[in-house]
Amino acid sequence: MWFWYSLIAILFWSGSDLFSKMGSPSEDIYSHWKMVMAVGGIMGLHAIVLLIGGQPFSLQDMVTYLPASGLYILSMILGYVGLRYIMLSVSTPICNSSGAVAALLCFFFLHERMTSLQFFAVCLITFGVFALSVIEKQKEDAMRAAQGVTPDPRYTKSFIAVAFPLLYCAIDGLGTFVDALLLDTVIAEEVANIAYELTFLAMAIFAFIYVVIIKKQKIRLRQERPKLLAGVCEAAGQFAYIFALGDNAIVAAPLISSYCIVSLLWARVLLKEKLTFKQYLVIAIAAVGIIIMGME
Repeated sequence: MWFWYSLIAILFWSGSDLFSKMGSPSEDIYSHWKMVMAVGGIMGLHAIVLLIGGQPFSLQDMVTYLPASGLYILSMILGYVGLRYIMLSVSTPICNSSGAVAALLCFFFLHERMTSLQFFAVCLITFGVFALSVIEKQKEDAMRAAQGVTPDPRYTKSFIAVAFPLLYCAIDGLGTFVDALLLDTVIAEEVANIAYELTFLAMAIFAFIYVVIIKKQKIRLRQERPKLLAGVCEAAGQFAYIFALGDNAIVAAPLISSYCIVSLLWARVLLKEKLTFKQYLVIAIAAVGIIIMGME
C-alpha cells in the first residue's frame, strides 16, 4: 500500500505547492505566518475529528513525536518565507531533494537497504528534480535576456533567494529521518499524524496571536482562499504520507519528493503555460523512476 499512499501524497502536496505560492505575495511580510494559520488550523480540525471518532491519543504522544513535528514545521515555515523571494519552479525542486537526503540518512544510520533497481529509480527521480530546476532557470534567464529585462535581485543574486529552500531541504530531510526512526520503533502512524497536526495547530494559534493581536493585521478570508486550499491539500497529503513513510521510508521518501514535478504540470495546465521538449523529457525520466518503484 505504500506506493498508493505515496501517489495520494504526491497529488495533494503538488496542489499545496501551487496554492502556497499563490498565497505568498512578495509584498506581504506576514504571508508565512498566515500560511501557518491556514495549514495549522485545518490540520488541527482534522485531528480533532479523529479524536472525536475515538482514535486513542495522549499528550505524551505529542511530546514523543515533537522532534519530527518540530523539524517538519520549521522547514515549512522557512519554505513559506522563501516563496516570497524565489520562483516556485526553482524553489520546489531544491526543497524536495530532501527525499534524497532522508534516503541517505536511512541508508547509513538505520541500515535500511534498497535493491539495485530501486536505487536506479531514486537516481532517476533525483536527476529529474534537479534537471527540471536547471531547465526552468535557464529558460527564465533566456527570456529576460531576450526582453532586455534586468532580473529582480530578490530572485537571482540575493542569498536569501537560495538560502530558504536549501534550509528547507536540510531540515525536512532530517525530519524525515527522525520520522522513520520514530515510526519504526516508538509510535504508530495514526498517533504520529494526530501529534503532528495538533502541534501545527499550536503553531497556528501562536501565529494568530502574533499577526492579528500583536501586529494588528486584518485577515480577509476571500483574499486568503489560496492559503486555505493549500491547507486542505497539505492536510490530505500529510495523512497519506505518514502511512507511506511508516511502511517503506527509504523508498517512499524520495518517491514523494517528486511531487514538485506534478506541481509544475498543475501550473502549466491551470495557467495555460506550455512545457518545452526538455521539460517533457525530464518529467518522463522521473516518471520511469516512479513506475519502477511501484513495480518493485
